[in-house]
Amino acid sequence: MTKLKLLLNALILIAATSFAVTAHADLPTTKDGVTTIHLDQYGGYFDAKETLASLKAGTYEFVVTNKTNKVVGFQIQNYKTHEQLDKFPLDPNQTRVTRVEITSDGFRYRCPINPTPWYDVEGVSKAE
Repeated sequence: MTKLKLLLNALILIAATSFAVTAHADLPTTKDGVTTIHLDQYGGYFDAKETLASLKAGTYEFVVTNKTNKVVGFQIQNYKTHEQLDKFPLDPNQTRVTRVEITSDGFRYRCPINPTPWYDVEGVSKAE
């Protein structure tokens, strides 16, 4: 019974930690019709400072920062057509900004240099 209790406590702790991390994601800000998303790239994964849920089609600026000690890259495409929206390298600790048009097709992004899986964002609604 003690092992079961320990397992349940561990699961509760994991769930609470996951909720706490998710609950603190900022909403993207929009200024003059441009929505800004900050992405930090670490060794093998991206961390979004803003939530990527409930996005609307429109103009987006992606502020991408390399948080590693090696060259990485950023590639963003239309989710459905795989049309290239932008692609560039980032030196260690470098930040670059790209402005792209996101449609209701959604988008996907990854690092093509230090291959990461595609991050798919399908739930983009049409602009109002």
